[in-house]
Amino acid sequence: MNQFAQLFTTLDETNKTSGKVDALSDYFRAASPEDSAWALFFLTGRRLKQAVPTKLLRAWAMEQAGIPDWLFQESYDAVGDLAETIALLLPPPTGVDETALHHWVDRMNDLRFQGVEEQKRFVLEAWSQLGTPERFVWNKILVGAFRVGVSQQIVLRGLSKAKGVDVSQLTERLMGDWKPSAESYEQLISAATEQENLSRLFPFFLAHSLEDGDPTRLGPVTDWQAEWKWDGIRCQVIRRQGETWLWSRGEELITDRFPEIESLAHALPNGTVIDGEILAWADGRPLPFLQLQPRITRKTLTKTILRKAPVVLMAYDLLEHQGQEIRALPLVERRSLLETVIQNASGNPCVKLSPLVSGADWLAVSAEQARSRELGAEGLMLKRRSSPYRAGRTRGDWWKWKVEPYTADAVLTAAQRGSGKRASLYTDYTFSIWKNGELVPFAKAYSGLTDIEIQEVDAFLRKHMREKFGPVRTVEPLLVFELGFEAIQRSTRHKSGLAVRFPRILRWRRDKTAEQADSIESIEALLTLSQATQPISNTENPENPGSASRERFLFDL
Repeated sequence: MNQFAQLFTTLDETNKTSGKVDALSDYFRAASPEDSAWALFFLTGRRLKQAVPTKLLRAWAMEQAGIPDWLFQESYDAVGDLAETIALLLPPPTGVDETALHHWVDRMNDLRFQGVEEQKRFVLEAWSQLGTPERFVWNKILVGAFRVGVSQQIVLRGLSKAKGVDVSQLTERLMGDWKPSAESYEQLISAATEQENLSRLFPFFLAHSLEDGDPTRLGPVTDWQAEWKWDGIRCQVIRRQGETWLWSRGEELITDRFPEIESLAHALPNGTVIDGEILAWADGRPLPFLQLQPRITRKTLTKTILRKAPVVLMAYDLLEHQGQEIRALPLVERRSLLETVIQNASGNPCVKLSPLVSGADWLAVSAEQARSRELGAEGLMLKRRSSPYRAGRTRGDWWKWKVEPYTADAVLTAAQRGSGKRASLYTDYTFSIWKNGELVPFAKAYSGLTDIEIQEVDAFLRKHMREKFGPVRTVEPLLVFELGFEAIQRSTRHKSGLAVRFPRILRWRRDKTAEQADSIESIEALLTLSQATQPISNTENPENPGSASRERFLFDL
């Protein structure tokens, strides 16, 4: 555990990527295969289920520290992280820990099947042996909240440097339901070709944002394929040897959540892998993303849930065809093969071929992009026709060109401290709008301000706080901010009656008073605008009428 805690501290305190890679490389060279496997598991964002309820951990920590509940809560509010709060409050360790990481994790995994007294005995034993840095890391693992400021790509660069295996090969081997063990770790870093994993998915190709909104700098429009950018669940549908798997971009197996898509896959030939997007869909158009959430969050999919959120697979790309990986082929060739595959499965209403957006020049394509919301789309995807299907967010070949977000001016009415390095600052904000003469909560946001602005807002809030509700502080409604968000819909769960998607701060409206903030009527006008769309229908592609039918969107202005 000591080795892993030292690595965590180094990664957390190092700003340079090269320093992080070197620290990771040193760790993987020195650690055992068992410890390396679990380190890789946690560092790449994977988590174990929480072994012990948070309520019990708090109670045991207060008991060991000899402090009352109110003092623990005040400490937690100041620190902003439960694992760190407990680590700092506990008395010094009575022993020296020399136990390997994997031994601690193996014992922790058994806790879920033990009674409360056995759980307490083990937790107190761990706390008594571990020093403060080790306790902090151990507590993060224990509560299922382990995070560190490194991307998977940086972690794999460190492992690659230590073991001499190409990063792209490590990325592919690690995809999917990778189980941490000495055996699986040795297979991961082995130079030999491993046996085929039938459910194996490919790394997703991710696009960069076209921030300046100027596609002309990309070169001739004829070099690019334009498609609508949808707001759904990115996925890969895999069909091999009579079995079907549906993987999300977060590498979660979601086959059972979408029985319609699984049924569709039975119409696909073996040796097929499709990259696409799951969309809630009805009457020829996409439904709001929020209607997909019950498919993921509910333990049981009732007939009502399935009826309220019918779904389709919008197929973007073909990664494996007739059992052969084809990611290296140019996009234009993969698209042609995809059209054939989808055409052969066209009898199933749950699959759609991603429509292409044509234009004689960038001006014409820009006009299409500007009408994205009329179709329920977020904008356009621009893909170089000659591009292979790469891994990760690689700049140059794929761009996402989103429409401007919806905006609203809202009043900051409550705040709480952030976590980690922002634990001492008020950075998580609640914003309100006017409804019937009073301010009602509308959205929460914590991103969009510069570090200097965060410091300034924090200082202001501390002077204008009102009431305290746990970690939340209400504040005088004096500051106005412009918020941006991608979608809006009605919600009975929110006091404003509305819910927005991806809210973030666009700018501090120093020129406005609280009385000048937006009202519920202006936000509902945005909702009406977002719903003023026409159904989607099909037609032949005018550029190539002899090819497989390509869906196009028709709408009235």
